[in-house]
Amino acid sequence: MNLIAAADKNWAIGKDNKLLVRIPADMNYFREMTTGHVVVMGRKTLESFPNQAPLKDRVNIVLTRDMSYEKKGAVIVHSLEELEEELKKYPSEEIYVIGGETVYRQLLDQCDVAYITKLDFAYDADAYMPNLDKSKDWKLAAESEEQTYFDLIYYFQRYERV
Repeated sequence: MNLIAAADKNWAIGKDNKLLVRIPADMNYFREMTTGHVVVMGRKTLESFPNQAPLKDRVNIVLTRDMSYEKKGAVIVHSLEELEEELKKYPSEEIYVIGGETVYRQLLDQCDVAYITKLDFAYDADAYMPNLDKSKDWKLAAESEEQTYFDLIYYFQRYERV
């Protein structure tokens, strides 16, 4: 299973249920990586999308404790056990965990690869993902050349489970 996220210097991923920054090249990268595959997210992540709509051309699986939650075009699961059953239908390498903070923390141990757009800036944030650089279970396996979006420097990184 894969994880994909954009994180700042402090591994922050969001503020007020929004991304820290919208970088067109990162949005394209995310779309290229996940289209045609399965995306796993929490309810708040789904609700942060335009029109709160599931992502096109992907199987959208939403993990929520809200038993009455429904969303057309999404598969809703209410526990990690239910999620695990649902994910058995798909090859592990076609599954991408896309957030938010709680879902990243819950599923990190089941992921083998993490695609991180690393932002060279520290934002004011209220949501974070685990710091893979400080984890003995992960190693940085690949990194792009320096990218820029106006004055923001960032890198596309690939981490692999050790």
